[in-house]
Amino acid sequence: MTTDVSAAARPLVYAHRGASGAFAEHTRAAYLQAIADGADGVECDVHLTRDQHVVLLHDSTLDRTSDGTGQVADRMLEELRLLDFSSWKGARIPEAYGAKSEQFLTLPDLLDILRAAGRRIGLAIELKHPSPFHLGLEDRVLEVLRAEGWDPATSMLENIKVSFMSFSPDAVRHLLESVPAEAVCQLVDDVNVTEIREELGLGVLTGGALANVMKAAQTEGERILAAGEAGIAGPGIGYVRAHPGTIERWLGSGRKFRVWTVDAADDVERCRELGIHEITTNCPARVLAQLMADSRPLP
Repeated sequence: MTTDVSAAARPLVYAHRGASGAFAEHTRAAYLQAIADGADGVECDVHLTRDQHVVLLHDSTLDRTSDGTGQVADRMLEELRLLDFSSWKGARIPEAYGAKSEQFLTLPDLLDILRAAGRRIGLAIELKHPSPFHLGLEDRVLEVLRAEGWDPATSMLENIKVSFMSFSPDAVRHLLESVPAEAVCQLVDDVNVTEIREELGLGVLTGGALANVMKAAQTEGERILAAGEAGIAGPGIGYVRAHPGTIERWLGSGRKFRVWTVDAADDVERCRELGIHEITTNCPARVLAQLMADSRPLP
């Protein structure tokens, strides 16, 4: 399957944390299912453990997606490997996708899975901030990739096309020092103070202060994209709906687009009609089926 948008005549489909609609996010089963579904690429979020291993987790804490608790950064890798990261989803894992004890993944584990895909495949790595390791997170991820054979000039690692993403403008600028701009994605989304407070259980003052920091990051991220410093724009689908003029300007200026998280059929069609290059979805099989059924060329 090609990763050339013009040849594909449809947006490329990236599996969000693997095929996370089917299996627990970031697990071996989710990524193997994404490959089986025909996804053009996969997305992952990364954090560092106390002993500096790059692990695949969205949250900075263990509570939501495992039977453990506390901060990821406080745990050693071997401690994390003893936890259950799949049962919370309630999905039966086929034997071919590994035992429950094999579902937790490091970045090298995921690279091994993608190497075995038997075709070219994309890997979008989101670097999560704030991190207690600050920009040491980016440095460690790049160090791990180089040790695995990643070529910074092409951002290829054997059959894997690697790209990097973050909401943090500082992280994006740091990545641009050693990664080609076309492989760096500035993520953007609108900041909702109420949602932030409710999601994190924060009070009015603390929630408001965090929202102000996030709004400043959003403004700087928008500037980075408007200036063409990062080659990939990564708006959420809600941002795409809310800011059509901005999206048109960025598209017109040659920004490549990777939109997340696109699961609804009308949003898939919206992205196709806009000429969005890459769609990130929890349900790659269903989104691919919809796109294949409408083979009209991109605008």
